[in-house]
Amino acid sequence: MKSVIQRVKKASVTINGKEKREISEGLVVLAAFGKNDTAQKCSTVFEKIKNMRIFSNEEGKFDKSVEDIKGSLLIISQFTLYGNCKKGKRPDFTEAAGYEQGKNLYEEFLEIAKQSGLNVVSGEFGADMLVDIQNDGPVTIILDS
Repeated sequence: MKSVIQRVKKASVTINGKEKREISEGLVVLAAFGKNDTAQKCSTVFEKIKNMRIFSNEEGKFDKSVEDIKGSLLIISQFTLYGNCKKGKRPDFTEAAGYEQGKNLYEEFLEIAKQSGLNVVSGEFGADMLVDIQNDGPVTIILDS
């Protein structure tokens, strides 16, 4: 599983040009699933994200997690994180999970996130999405399981 985590002041996703979903302070998680990923890996990665101390304390040091600040999560599926650009001019996505497996893992990841008690907002797997991110810091972390 690969993910890009961004600390945000606010963020939103517009799905298929119609439905808009948004969060205030928290994290945007762009999540991609590989052929060898499992539900257990989703759980492990989510725990890492939930407890990642990338929010500042009173002294401006990274010391708080999204859970500590009672923040929100906007979770977006993004298989293109598996794009391999080592050869040629077009990314190779052969290591990404196929559509059904990717969709199942994304839904599993969302369910794990929702069980955490945090406010979780999501995109829609396979949909055309416009993501608006107000990155705070900017703070961006790349996590590759």
